[in-house]
Amino acid sequence: MKECERIESVTVHAPATVANVGSAFDAIGFAVHDLGDTVTASLSANTSIQIRSIEGDMDQLSKDAKRNTASVAVHALLCALGNETLGITLDIYKGLPIGSGLGSSSASAAAAVVAVNELLEKPFSRHQLVPFAMEGERIACGTAHADNVAPAILGGFILIRNSCPLEIIELPSPAELCIALVIPNIELRTSDARKVLRDTISLRSATRQWANVAGLVAGLYRGDLNLIGRSIEDVIIEPQRSKLIPGFYDVQQAALQRGALGCSISGAGPSLFAISDSNQRAQDIGRAMAAEWNNHGIEAKYMVSQINTGGATLVSSPVSVDQTTTAAL
Repeated sequence: MKECERIESVTVHAPATVANVGSAFDAIGFAVHDLGDTVTASLSANTSIQIRSIEGDMDQLSKDAKRNTASVAVHALLCALGNETLGITLDIYKGLPIGSGLGSSSASAAAAVVAVNELLEKPFSRHQLVPFAMEGERIACGTAHADNVAPAILGGFILIRNSCPLEIIELPSPAELCIALVIPNIELRTSDARKVLRDTISLRSATRQWANVAGLVAGLYRGDLNLIGRSIEDVIIEPQRSKLIPGFYDVQQAALQRGALGCSISGAGPSLFAISDSNQRAQDIGRAMAAEWNNHGIEAKYMVSQINTGGATLVSSPVSVDQTTTAAL
């Protein structure tokens, strides 16, 4: 491409993600449609990364390039290119609630690295972008995990077999699988949710959890939604983190009574996800879960989505929460 034709600005939307998927703590995640963050990356005459604007965050996020997940991820990308002094300006639109358990920090990081990679004429593959986005996660919660950023970039179900060295495996995404996501008006930061986790577990619990993870992967390959639902059962992390989510067991029970094949915490919470075999049933499940939270005096929104297999995409304008199929009670 000639210098005069060089793209000066790129906008990318990265989707919300569900990490852990019940039994697979820090190992499996998937992407959903509509909800997500949008980042515009532009070349500038500066010799550093600058965050020009952040919208949709209610002034909660820092514009300091050393403290924001998007800019930290871009810095890691530029360092890998040996071009740390390239001027990049970022404009961030937060379509995801902060501390919702839907991969808010990772969506910004994912969108930013994909946008800059496009801006620089794709020096890296999508898979190669994941470690850069992971550095943004390190700033957000102290751990550079990939079960949010990988599906945010690549789409679909992603297995993180190993983090160091990074090994990513793309899993099948059954077309019939429908997800109800319910988002309560509660903030729960990942760093806080990690603090409640114990360092040791019983062999009995570990054995059951390993079997569930294996069942989850088998269910995805077989397209067996019932097996997937049974296998998201989390006997290790969920009992610890559920204490941080008011009304958790009542909301989960509401999902199961409405026909959910399985229901668990999305990421670190407080959002919950439930799986079903039809859009209509997922709508009923999401409505019932939101109503149960409402009974506990907590406002909640729900949305329904199939699995987003596209991941981060080029867009012309930001996507907001109000443009989704979200319903509030």
